[in-house]
Amino acid sequence: MSDPTTRRQALKRIGATAVVLGGAGAIAKARYDGGGFDLAAPDGERHVRDFRNDSTGAKMAIAKSSTDATVLTERAVEGLGGMKRFVSNGDIVAIKPNIGWDRMPVHAANTNPVVVAALVRMAFDAGAKQVVVTDASCNEPNRCFQRSGIWKAAYALGAKIVIPAAHRFREMRMRGDVLDQWPIYTPLINADVVINAPVAKHHNLSKYTAAMKNWYGILGGRRNRLHQSIDLSIADLATFMRPTLTVVDATRVLLRNGPQGGNIDDAKDMHQVIASLDEVAVDAYGCTLIGEKPENVKYLAMGHERGIGNMNWRELEYVEV
Repeated sequence: MSDPTTRRQALKRIGATAVVLGGAGAIAKARYDGGGFDLAAPDGERHVRDFRNDSTGAKMAIAKSSTDATVLTERAVEGLGGMKRFVSNGDIVAIKPNIGWDRMPVHAANTNPVVVAALVRMAFDAGAKQVVVTDASCNEPNRCFQRSGIWKAAYALGAKIVIPAAHRFREMRMRGDVLDQWPIYTPLINADVVINAPVAKHHNLSKYTAAMKNWYGILGGRRNRLHQSIDLSIADLATFMRPTLTVVDATRVLLRNGPQGGNIDDAKDMHQVIASLDEVAVDAYGCTLIGEKPENVKYLAMGHERGIGNMNWRELEYVEV
């Protein structure tokens, strides 16, 4: 960044992002009254960050067939009534793709950047004041954000790209069975609307990963310690984070050697995008895309038992578009 003009522009963007996220923090504090931050209260009910709205209508929409990821994403969201069902004028929207890995889109380890871009555009069109795209990556964040194609695609549409850094995490108490006090990535909880935008893929420990597992990206610290109780930790995270909307990228699916992949032959084009209000149901459907049965994915049963969602996804009000 040797060019002075370029450096000034970058600093200006960073400053604007700080103002936006600071304002969102004030909104979140007023709405949730500090819930989840009360470290002095170790007992009681589980803490929840609930960004859901009370709108009625279809609970899941499965878009198939088109090879255009933009069209698939638009059809899936429109199948639920359109983005204005979820985003209002002046909202600050946080979009959480999977940007965990230093991989290209063809590897299907991260969310398709075209899907992310479509969500950014739809959020702005629905009246969003600001759209923040971020994740707490597993590999080196700058490389993940760039090589995934998400940084370029989302920034080109006016989204604020937030790279994870230590000062963006805050200790919170979730009161989960495995996850109690833990550093949480604040850009993903300090918003009016949260859109979970994972990619559907194989996972070598949990068998499958998409919506519920994607919340690992809100955790700081040594989250690999949670792998010994991975299903329970996923259920804890999905209990804590209740997004406004979930949009699963299944345009290209990693069938084996997940979650990181790396071999192009391990992925397959499936040309689907699924939008849902039910994280359990959308994962129950999604795991079938890699040949897995929902009853074999333990955290789905846990989520079902906790009332997070319905693993019998066909019982939902859903549409195919």
